[in-house]
This record gives sequence, C-alpha cells and structure tokens, in this order.
Amino acid sequence: MYIKTDVLIIGSGIAALQAARILGKHFHVQLVTKSSIETSSSYRAQGGIAAVTAQTDNVQYHIHDTLHAGAFHHMTSNVETLIKDGAQLIDELLQQGLPVDRHLNGEPILGLEGAHSHNRILHAGGDQTGKYFIHYLLNQLPPTVTINDYETAYELLLNKNGECIGALTLGKQGTKCYLAHHVVIASGGAGALYNCTSNFPTNTGDGIALAYVAGAAISDMEFMQFHPTLLWCNGEAKGLISEAVRGAGAIFVDSNRQPIMKGQDLAPRHITAHTLFMKRLEGEKTFLDISMIEKFKEKFPSITKLCVDNGITLQDGLIPVAPGSHFLMGGIIANSFGQTSIPFLYAIGEVACTGVHGANRLASNSLLEAITFGERMAHSIIQKGLHQQNFIIKKSNYDGAIPHLLTKKQLQQKVLETLGIVRNPLMIYEFLQQIPPLHTLLSVNRETLKLEQVELYMMHIVARLMAEAALVRTETRGAHIRTDYPSTDVKWANRWVVFSQGQMEVRNSLYEHNQTRGNAEAVFQ
Repeated sequence: MYIKTDVLIIGSGIAALQAARILGKHFHVQLVTKSSIETSSSYRAQGGIAAVTAQTDNVQYHIHDTLHAGAFHHMTSNVETLIKDGAQLIDELLQQGLPVDRHLNGEPILGLEGAHSHNRILHAGGDQTGKYFIHYLLNQLPPTVTINDYETAYELLLNKNGECIGALTLGKQGTKCYLAHHVVIASGGAGALYNCTSNFPTNTGDGIALAYVAGAAISDMEFMQFHPTLLWCNGEAKGLISEAVRGAGAIFVDSNRQPIMKGQDLAPRHITAHTLFMKRLEGEKTFLDISMIEKFKEKFPSITKLCVDNGITLQDGLIPVAPGSHFLMGGIIANSFGQTSIPFLYAIGEVACTGVHGANRLASNSLLEAITFGERMAHSIIQKGLHQQNFIIKKSNYDGAIPHLLTKKQLQQKVLETLGIVRNPLMIYEFLQQIPPLHTLLSVNRETLKLEQVELYMMHIVARLMAEAALVRTETRGAHIRTDYPSTDVKWANRWVVFSQGQMEVRNSLYEHNQTRGNAEAVFQ
C-alpha cells in the first residue's frame, strides 16, 4: 500500500504530537507509532517539565544547572536556545491552557528535582504530567493529522540525491510505503535494551537504528542515564518513582533507615544511581523514606497506586527502590531545528542528539526539549514548504541474510551486564564478540525481515553502537563510568564519538567531520 503525504512523523510522544499539531495547520501529516499513544515515555513522565517561570529564577541559573548536571559535555549554544526559547514557549502555552497544578491563587506550583538550584518544575495531576500533556496535545490535533498505530517502521527511503522521501512500515495491514516531502523521527529512546528500565518494552531505539542504516550521523551512544528510583519488588522493576518525591523531602535510606546520601539526595542522577548501585552490590537493600511527606497519596496518586498494586502499603513510609535505565542522551545528530545529516530527515525528542543533555540529563529537561525543539522544527518545515521532491526510490544493494542474533532476553541481560551503571572494558569487548559487527548488520536485506525480527534486528544495531562508543571513550564522564578510567579526562572534553556511513570518528563538535576515524575494537587493541 502506497500513501503519499506532506509530512511523515514516526513516533507518538510529546515531541511528535507538538510537531503534528503545528504542522497539521499547514500540511497533511501521517503519524506512525509502533504501539499506541499511551505507550510512549512521554505518557509515563511523572515529575514534570523544567522551565523558568518564577521571578526568583532566571535562564542563566537553568543553563548553569543543565551544564553542571551534564558534566559540561554540551553544545552550549543549543542549551541556551532550549532554556531561553523554552521559557518563552511554556509561558505562552500556560496562557493557552496547558494543564498544570496551581496554588489557590492561580499561580503554578513549582517543584524541585535533582541538580536544580531553584524550584522550576511544572507538573500536572500531581505525578501524571506526561499523561495530561499528551491528552492536551491530542485534543489540539487538526483533522489533517492521521494517526496510524501498531505500525513498525523498518526502513527509511532515499532518492538518488540522498534525500529522505519516506519510510516502509509493517503492521496489522501488512507493508505500507509512505512517501513524504519531510520525514520526522520522534520515536523515543532505547531504555528497553535493558531488562531493568523505566521505559515501555517498545522503547528499543528503533528510530536510531533506522537513521543509522540510512546513513545519518549518530553520537553520544555511551551515555545512558540510569534513574535511581525504580520501584523494586520481587526481584524486578515495576515502574518509576518520580524524582519529585525527593524534591518533596524523601531521602535514600538502607534497611536500618540510615541515610545513604548524607544530604545529597538531590544530586545529579549519575551520582545517586551510582551510589545506590554500589550499595546494592554490597548486598544492601535501598529505600526511599517518604515518612516526612504530608498528604503523599494526594500529591502522588499514580505512584501510590503503583505501590499498592505491587503490594507496598506505604504504612511504614518506605518504598523499595533500585536504579534502572531511563533516558538515552545520545541518538541521531540534529540541530536545534531537528535537521539531521540527511536532507529532509529530522529528529526530535529523546531519539535526537542535539548536545543539550550532555553526559547526564538534568531532571525534567526532556519534556522541555520535546515541546521546544518540536515547535522549532515544525516552524522550520513550514518555512521550507513543500519542495519539488524526486520521489523515485533509490534501490538498496543490500542482499545479506539476517545473521545469528541473541534472543531479546539474552541481549537485554548482556546489555545490562556490560553497559550498565559501571562499565568494564573487557566485558564490553567480550560482548562485541557475541553480536554481529555493524557492517554485517548493515548488509541485511530488511525487506526479508518478518515483523517479529525487525525489533530484535534494530536492538542489535543500537546495542552495538552503544558498546563501541563506551569502549572508545576512555574516561568517566556523567552517566558513562569506566572501571579502568575512573576519572574525567580533560583530553575528552568537547569530544564526541560519532558513527556515520559505516565509520566511527571522534569529533571536536557534533557538526564537524573527518576527525579521528577507526573502530572500537581497533582502538581497544
């Protein structure tokens, strides 16, 4: 089935919907999502959105907090754009009716989260911000936007000029071929490459793999953020406990209710997650002590329900927690307008790497990025208009059979063991021997893949990118912690590990080319 449209959006989170509601006023938009609208990381977002709205706060404070939390591994100009434009945009959206919790006098309630110097977190429904924002955006979608759920994009289409002109999908109606003037990837992150995650099982990094196979540049894949507080019951993660709980006063304690962080409970996530990881490695159980929070059930209704549903009564004021994968700082290299290295292909939201999150994202900056860069990209596309596009698809020369792959459970366990909070280079190198190299994965004829094979194939590509990047970066920085290089190295300051066109290079900027080329195994040897 062929479907021709003006704009194709792959994904259904806040970034995708923000772009769709604006683009739909000017163009016909087809939105494709792997599952349903309710299964995006945006929908699960509890804590809120960070933005400067209080008179006691300012954008310089927010910029400083962002840079500090991210270990100064940023494209600073993009950070400034995000914080400044984001504050203005949120103010406009609040005036337009964006739902947030408010005081009796009508002023927005501002929460505090880790590594923020000021209360600046807007939230809705207590701890249901993502759900409220998603429904707000859905209700604003014009009739020119068509949502196609339960469709998996498995290949981007290019013409002979190297321009992106669409995508192939597999779903309940079989194979579809979408042709579009502009193609947007907003498919989220890759937390589900781990078997302990806050993400939905469908967040397997498909969009990153799609773009990489098509030739787009990818970076910062070594930086996976681990959230310190996943609800831990019966040996597995059951869901996220928002950082806003600690912002309201909760602290980390051990089995004897002794403080773990000694007053640093709102430290950046890579610090809190690492501390809890080491405690658990020693055999100690870890908890959030919420006994000091008044009206907890009213302030955090969805977290209360999550706990009760899993047999945690909250009567003793303790919530058992453990760290788990949460947010990928890396992804498809894009500028602040979403443009990637492939003409007419865009990336926004968690799937994009714009350098705004550095080596460790500041809490609640993700929704700000989704809304702000989603809008910037939409207006950029509107300004470009519908160009005279060559819609003749360039035939691929790939004819390789799918190689032997690990099962999904095997891959998730291996990724957790080798690319978890602490990375051992020998284990990473061994892992790379167990999965196909990138050139083999790139040679696969994707049209021969069955639906159940597509996700696993994509996961192996993303896992390979993450492992090679983690091996190449010989330092500890932010969320990337190496056992053999436990310190931050000034030589790695403002250096990016980039993958593109089957090559790996180390750049001095996200947007520079031809720096130091090689491959991870060669660098290791």
